[in-house]
Amino acid sequence: MRSSAHIVLFGFFVILVFPEFAASITRHYTFNIEYLNVTRLCHTRTILSVNGKFPGPRLIAREGDRVVVKVNNHVSNNVSIHWHGVRQLTSGWYDGPSYVTQCPIQRNQSFTYNFTITGQRGTLLWHAHISWLRATLYGPIIILPKRNDSYPFPKPHSEIPILFGIIYIHIIYIINIKVLIYVYILICMHGSCIAGEWFNVDPEAIISQALQTGGGPNVSDAYTINGLPGLFYNCSSQDTYRVKVKPGKTYLLRLINAALNDELFFSIANHTLTVVETDATYVKPFDATTLVIAPGQTMNVLLNTHPHSPNATTFLMTARPYFTGRGTFDNSTVAGILQYHHHHHHKDNFTLLITPTLPPINATNFVANFTSKFKSLANSKFPANVPKKVDKKFFFTVGLGTSPCPQNATCQGPNNNTKFAASVNNVSFALPSVAILQSYFGGSNNNNKNYQTDFPTSPLNPFNYTGTPPNNTMVSNGTKVVVLSFNASVEVVLQDTSILGAESHPLHLHGYNFFVVGQGFGNYDPNKDPSKFNLVDPIERNTVGVPAAGWVAIRFLADNPGVWFMHCHLDVHTSWGLRMAWLVLDGPGPNQKLQPPPSDLPQC
Repeated sequence: MRSSAHIVLFGFFVILVFPEFAASITRHYTFNIEYLNVTRLCHTRTILSVNGKFPGPRLIAREGDRVVVKVNNHVSNNVSIHWHGVRQLTSGWYDGPSYVTQCPIQRNQSFTYNFTITGQRGTLLWHAHISWLRATLYGPIIILPKRNDSYPFPKPHSEIPILFGIIYIHIIYIINIKVLIYVYILICMHGSCIAGEWFNVDPEAIISQALQTGGGPNVSDAYTINGLPGLFYNCSSQDTYRVKVKPGKTYLLRLINAALNDELFFSIANHTLTVVETDATYVKPFDATTLVIAPGQTMNVLLNTHPHSPNATTFLMTARPYFTGRGTFDNSTVAGILQYHHHHHHKDNFTLLITPTLPPINATNFVANFTSKFKSLANSKFPANVPKKVDKKFFFTVGLGTSPCPQNATCQGPNNNTKFAASVNNVSFALPSVAILQSYFGGSNNNNKNYQTDFPTSPLNPFNYTGTPPNNTMVSNGTKVVVLSFNASVEVVLQDTSILGAESHPLHLHGYNFFVVGQGFGNYDPNKDPSKFNLVDPIERNTVGVPAAGWVAIRFLADNPGVWFMHCHLDVHTSWGLRMAWLVLDGPGPNQKLQPPPSDLPQC
């Protein structure tokens, strides 16, 4: 039996070796943006990386910690980093979207992000937030519970974080030392396990060409797990992610979709997963054999391994796209290997390879049934504080449209020599040359501001949104925001349109979590649908899929002053203008006001 002195010494050892599990208040990180040569699919390409890693390093903190990340830009591209899903209470300067809350960090310049993680625990992600740079600049954020807090689900034997677009898997063994000291030892190969997309050519060249010609961009050449395409792709049998597990154990898998343009199905052959958290919010646990994760969404699930090690058998974990649009997409499958430890030595070749069965590419009903299973815990420790009374109601149409082709040019858009465009309430959002938040904070009057405050609260020209498209598919352009008073309770109905084909849109709101109170197919009915809203235990998220040819209703409390981006997390749609911004005014209290801008804030 260990003495108390031994336990104390061991505790100090753990804090020194694994500082992410100590009780310190501030976590310091340095992110160096630098070039890295990477070979995939027999193509070698120079990519952007953080600290020479692809995917990027993990950021680990506890709920309540202050996080300080100094980002040094050593590449020719302008860069900014978004801490996707972090609430950023009164710290909007550090949210990261270029030309919204900050000007990007220029070459040989630095910027230090400084924020506190409040009321969140679970898994999020960080990624670049300018153009398509997040194709390779991304990584996991792991938020541990406060010290002495436990998970509201059975204690896992170990943890396996997985990112899609990122699949990120890391294993954490938990050692119980009688006095209830739990030591988390990260033993996942290479630290984290991440899935994403791989392009044989520079994604920046792809989107630049698409915006110039007005056509759809070329799609990715492969999906990846932890940067590896897997054995289904040419020249990739050795580039397959593998994770080893023990029989009769429970593992916590942290899943993140960091893909640029694809929602993904995910499954592990012959295994059931129990969903326990999404977007850093605990949920009522439910079982599933196939998951659906949109770009920007995260999910923690429990994996119960088989009681006995299946000799000479290996199980594939695969992901492939869920797609409902009419354009081209990467219709391929990434595979990793789930392998059981064996007591006896076995050669690394298996007589039986089991592959999961995934739903059809456009399985909209499957997706709707899956998303309807998410419910908040809604208990005394983790309440669902959904606004019951609404101060401001908005009805936003989201979808694709067209814009005119420039004179004396030939465009490759959907019809009549046009360019592809996308919009919210027919406004295709144009990014300004100086960040909106800088303009708002520094401008003494509206003449100094580079945005307008007349964003339409509903479509100016109503039509049958999911029926026959209107003859005029042109969108308007502008830099328009919606102004909200501090602490206003807000309801937004997001309605998909079928103007250029009905399509699912994962909408991400910066700076806030929101409650998903309702969703359905067809056109939203303001007279009938609100009676079916869930105001008891709706799921709390930061990214939600607007159903193809359907709608979703969200509510949130505008308790975070600043300028907050809302956009489709399919980067091609964001590039085409499916984005807008909320400007939330300061509150009366000292802790209800936007902090002053930092001294090292990048300039445009």
